[in-house]
Amino acid sequence: MKRDLKSRKKIKKRISKSKVRSFFEANDFNMVEVLSIVIVSIIFGVMVGCFLTYKRSPVTGREIPATLDEFISVYSNIKSNYYDEVDDEELLNAAISGMVGSLDDPYSLYMDDKDTSDFNQSVDGSYVGIGASIYMNDDANNKIAEIYSGGGADKAGLKVDDAIIEIDGKDVTNIHGEELVALIKGKENTTIEMKVLRGNDLLTFKVKRTVIELTSATSSIIEEGNKKIGLIILTNFAANTGKQFKKEMKKIDGKIDSLIIDVRDNPGGHLSQVADILDVFFDNKTVLYQLETKGKKKKIYAEDSAKKKYPVVILADSGSASASEILISCFKENYKDATVVGNLTYGKGTVQKALGLSNGSSIKYTSQKWLTSKGKWINEKGIQPDVEVEQSEDYYTNPTQQNDTQLKKAIEILKDK
Repeated sequence: MKRDLKSRKKIKKRISKSKVRSFFEANDFNMVEVLSIVIVSIIFGVMVGCFLTYKRSPVTGREIPATLDEFISVYSNIKSNYYDEVDDEELLNAAISGMVGSLDDPYSLYMDDKDTSDFNQSVDGSYVGIGASIYMNDDANNKIAEIYSGGGADKAGLKVDDAIIEIDGKDVTNIHGEELVALIKGKENTTIEMKVLRGNDLLTFKVKRTVIELTSATSSIIEEGNKKIGLIILTNFAANTGKQFKKEMKKIDGKIDSLIIDVRDNPGGHLSQVADILDVFFDNKTVLYQLETKGKKKKIYAEDSAKKKYPVVILADSGSASASEILISCFKENYKDATVVGNLTYGKGTVQKALGLSNGSSIKYTSQKWLTSKGKWINEKGIQPDVEVEQSEDYYTNPTQQNDTQLKKAIEILKDK
């Protein structure tokens, strides 16, 4: 139960992240005033996007009903007669936040420009940067914690534990967190000058900003007796996860007798990416999942003709949601030798679309249901594992393969196959 509560809190934070208070609560405006601002926000140009992507195009072809003239009039009166200065952007953003909040849907939310940028980075699976992670140590120094192979920091010669002193001539010894990141971020193929302290030496480096690909799929081979068991861990379903999964499969395929796919604490992501992964295992006669839009259902089929046949175990828990549950349910309903091990999954059976706003902020709102291959809706129900295993308490403080009871159970199942 403790694991379930921890994981659900974690996944809710990752899926439903929103720092926005309702406009009604924050400013005490009435419905007429808020709707008037909403109309103006539409006029100012909400841009249309796809699920978890921002394919921007102007909203056109819709006329504002005459009955809404009153709301525009109220907005004009607020702008003209309110006793204090009114910030247009704040009003519009707060109005949109209030409108989305009224949907009473945990997956429909408003994101400011920073949250939108973080969200895009997560679902795109890449970002523009120098290819290094930075932390602040006990002495409040900005130190490099990790260098990503092939990135600008790696090519320039920066090293782990270098302390960052200056960026483009600006002293950053007292600048940390997001403010520091803002100085490092920039356009692709631009260069920044960094001064770092390495031991007692002050060194200067020219570092190029490049596209850094985030890793969402990793693989390894576990040897148990005379069996070799492949393990692929999927942390999310970003725009490049399918490609990474196939790359990892290529490394281990032909060397393994069976496979474990770990989607624990994986909150989901692009539906197209889970379909790409399932294509590796199912032929084009298999329904991977279904989409329901206003009562109309569409079946999504695998596209490949080849399929794997070795035994598969899926590791799942209450943090496995959305696209992870599509993967789990497809194996559970269609694969001849698949076993789901772990805990009841999260239970998210809806699909969101994203709308990018002209100021860099955005909203997500629920547009569809997804159903399993057999037409089941798992929303707020989750998927029950075939073999339920509680995680050890030691794993939460020191996660290793040795104290991972769920992984050990998966290995136990596969070593005899």
